[in-house]
This record gives sequence, structure tokens and C-alpha cells, in this order.
Amino acid sequence: MMIDRVSLLVVAVASAAGCTDGLPRPDASTAAASARSLAARPPVLTPQQSGTTNRLQAISPVSARVAWASGVGGTYAVTTDGGKTWRAAVVPGAEALQFRDVEGVSDQIAYLMAAGVGTDSRIYKTTNGGATWSLQFENQDPNGFYDCFAFWTAQRGITMADSVDGRFPVIRTGNGKDWIDIGDRLPPAQAGEAAFAASGTCAATQGDRRAWLVTGGAERARVLATTDRGDSWASYDTPIIQGTPSSGGFSVAFRDRHHGILGGGELAAPAALSNNVARSRDGGRTWQLAAPTPFPGAIFGLSYAQGHGERDRGDDADDDRVGDAARRDDDRDGDRAAVVATGPGGAAWSADEGTSWSPLDGVLNYWAVAFANDRVGWLVGTDGRILKIEL
Repeated sequence: MMIDRVSLLVVAVASAAGCTDGLPRPDASTAAASARSLAARPPVLTPQQSGTTNRLQAISPVSARVAWASGVGGTYAVTTDGGKTWRAAVVPGAEALQFRDVEGVSDQIAYLMAAGVGTDSRIYKTTNGGATWSLQFENQDPNGFYDCFAFWTAQRGITMADSVDGRFPVIRTGNGKDWIDIGDRLPPAQAGEAAFAASGTCAATQGDRRAWLVTGGAERARVLATTDRGDSWASYDTPIIQGTPSSGGFSVAFRDRHHGILGGGELAAPAALSNNVARSRDGGRTWQLAAPTPFPGAIFGLSYAQGHGERDRGDDADDDRVGDAARRDDDRDGDRAAVVATGPGGAAWSADEGTSWSPLDGVLNYWAVAFANDRVGWLVGTDGRILKIEL
């Protein structure tokens, strides 16, 4: 039976106090101490008017002036003036869909991905600022469910899906128009393995060829990685909370081809602290736990404070030498690797790539975060709320 794992959150929050029995629970004093350790100036948060009261679940900055957001009820919103004003609208014929991911290319070009069972999973594209939308992909498998997408370029992208009969029906495009199933190229799926359609960040791309997909809902929470634009894949285990149908990795980001961070958690325990952050220094091959966020529950979305494609350190020719190079890069760039994480239970930021966290006070029920550059980004969440964040 297909389960919308994000919907499980509604049940969990509505239930009594979020049972934590059997779940890893870091000492609360550890999270509090790490939160106090940051001495950097806190971010500036500015509420903005989205023009909609529908829940927003994804955000895609194109620049410090242009950004696209998307959400339930077939909704999207776009700004072309840095968020001073937003224009919200509904895609005709998509009023019942949940646009859980968006990819902005320019003020005129954007893609929307709807997550849902069967034909409710779709991809749309506009080339005229939202005046019209073309339907590019509509899932025909009644058991299929698509979760998120990510793009290398304006025309090259990849879309993650829950497994069906032991196979991930992942699709990709090389021309910004046609989406082709490449599921046979991916590793076999575990029983129940899926992605979480929480914030449109269960997939990440870097450079011209690399991509990472994070999974959960199974015995092991994994990262599926490619270095050749999806022609071949490898599977790597992660140490975050896992092993239930509602736990695993939700969000992944890479700041260069070596250094990445992922967040996740357990939907069924919204009041619990957990081991919900891990980092990689070797392109996703190995992962180590970082400090947990100071807010409870799952991380729905996280982002480096950098624009898409920044810190791309050249081609992939030296892939086999990532170990030493990664350590040198980590020493040089560690103090610049700011990260923001968010979820229904709160939000936090880190100036040191998850070694320590500081809470963003009063920021609750924001589902996604993304940055236009190393200073400016946005968070989006329930009731159409948008926060501009400036570091």
C-alpha cells in the first residue's frame, strides 16, 4: 500500500505528546550546549507576503531578486524584486495537486513537480513567467509516487520516486522536455524504501554530473549517488535515525563534490530529539553523525548558504583522490560552510556545517529553505508564510 509519509506527520502531531520509546535520543543538554556555542551574529529574518494562504513546501531562488515557491492546492508564487512583492497563482487544472518541488531557472522559466499517488505525480513547465504551463510528465503507474527533483542545468534534471516492486522508477531529462525512466540503472530497493516529499530536497545535484538521492522507510536509510548524470549508481549507508516506515533521510545538500550534509528524523516522534544530521567529506561514500538540531522532530529541509552551483571545484577527474583533497578543503572552508535546517518543530542555523547549531527563535512550521547566494535565502511553510533570511 502506498503511504504518503509526510501525511503521517499530521497523525503524529495530532496524537498525544510524540512517544519516543525505542528511538535514539541525544541528551538535551548536548543540543542546548551546541546551540549556545555559536558566537556569530544571528541571521536577520523578515516576514514577507506570499499572496496565498496555502501551505508552501518548496523554494527555489534563482538570484537574490528572483525566486519561485510552490505548495498545495496547485499553488506557486514568484518574486522578481527580492521578496518585496510576491505573485501567487494556481496552475489551471492542477487545483487538487500538491506541488512539493519547484525549480526556478529565470523570472520566466520554472518547473513544478506534483507529488501524489498515480497520475497526481506530474511535472509542469512554464517559459513565460507562469502565464501558461505545459504538462511534461504524468505518472501512469497506480502505485507510483514521485517525491522531488533536482537539476544540473536549465535542461538537465532528475526526479526521485518511491520504490515500486523493488525498483526506483527514477526519471531524468536531458532536454528540459522529455522525461525518461532510468530506474533499471539504480540499485534494487529495500522493502518499503522510499523518499520523503517534504521540501523538494530529497535529491541534490552538484556540478555537471553528480547527484545524490536520500531514502528512508526501510531497514536502512541510504544515499544513492551518481557521478555520471545517472548512468550508474552506488549505494551508501547513513547513520541517522532509521528502520521504521516513517524514518530516514529527508533532505540532502552538497557544497562541492566532496562535502555534503543530510537531515532527516522520525515523523512519528515530533517532540523527540534524535540523531538527525550527518555529514560526508568524500562525496557521500561515508557519513558521520553531526550535532543534532536543537529543535525536535524531523528535519524537512536544509540548505547550505550558497547559490546553486557555487563552490564547484572543477571537473571530476580527481574523483579517486577525494580523501586528502576533502580534508584540505574542509580545513580551508569549514568556517564558511553555513547551513540552515528547518522542520515543523523549529529551525536552526549553523556557522560550522553542523558542528554546532543555534535556534532561529519563534520559527515553527517552515518546511523548506534555500539560498540564492551565501547571504540571502528564504524559508517557506504553512499558511503561505515566507521568511527572508539574511546572514
